[in-house]
Amino acid sequence: MHKGTLSKKAEILIHIVYWFLMAYFTFIKNPIRARLYVPDLFFITYLIVFILTFYFHYFAVMKFVFKSFQWKRFFAGVLVSYLFFTALRWLIEQVITHILFQRINYTNTAFLNYIFDNLQYSSMPIILSSLLWFVIYFIRLLEYNQIILEENKSTEIKFLKAQINPHFIFNTLNNIYSMVYFQSDKSLTAIEKLSQIMRFTTYESQKEKIKLSDEIDYIKAYIELEQLRHQETAFVDLKTEIENEFEEIPPYILSPLIENALKHGKTSTENPITIDLKVKDKKLIFKVLNDIGTQKKDKLGGIGLENLKKRLEIYYPQKHQITFTNQNNQFTAELEIDLK
Repeated sequence: MHKGTLSKKAEILIHIVYWFLMAYFTFIKNPIRARLYVPDLFFITYLIVFILTFYFHYFAVMKFVFKSFQWKRFFAGVLVSYLFFTALRWLIEQVITHILFQRINYTNTAFLNYIFDNLQYSSMPIILSSLLWFVIYFIRLLEYNQIILEENKSTEIKFLKAQINPHFIFNTLNNIYSMVYFQSDKSLTAIEKLSQIMRFTTYESQKEKIKLSDEIDYIKAYIELEQLRHQETAFVDLKTEIENEFEEIPPYILSPLIENALKHGKTSTENPITIDLKVKDKKLIFKVLNDIGTQKKDKLGGIGLENLKKRLEIYYPQKHQITFTNQNNQFTAELEIDLK
């Protein structure tokens, strides 16, 4: 049985509460039934056998049964607990009490009658012990499943980030390569912008969440780097209307849509790529519109957007909406996120 995060102290506390509830519903809540339990010698001995069988079944039998569950192991375990109860009760009530008090609980009782009579008495500690074991087992199972989900989520996010970083870097290096090849005087500036992007990639992207302003600075650096390799530099129209720039979002949530537009859209000052970001009342609305270019898309073209969809599902399940529209030779990407 997986231990999960349930501590020994918490397990002991559950046992105490369990016994308290049993005592409450047996003796206090039902006074008529309580009168049947007269605290005489054999009531005390039965209570001792009850508790010892309860924990024998809890710690030994249930652990054995669920080590590798099979129905035959289960029924064998119940039989063992029954025999333990019966043998222990015989030892205490027929042997020890006779030696100490010259009293025995069963007089002139045939062996088979004794065996069958204890089927009833042994059933209660076995059933209650099994019930408590299952309660704690399922608590630990739920905890374990939650741990696995968090680990899977963390692993998937790391994997997706590992995809993002090279994707942006490869595109940028291709741009700088073109500048150097054609001996552009913008090469040094481009390398400086790449350095700024690399700092973001190295430090900020490793965080779970970053300030919205940091993501915007990264986007601006990326746009400027793209503009350096074109003669026309006013082909991007970026508008922001942000109520709180200290609002936090996961890194690379907005930039893939811009990267996609810059890579596959037309660079034209007459019909610039329009980028509109609004954040108000914990509601983020991000829209990117571009004319569709005629350049051939490379094989890596779909990584950014598919990656983004997966990360949105992890970070904002049921709290986001992303749509892509291809109409009249224009591509529109719109993202809405409830940041509450």
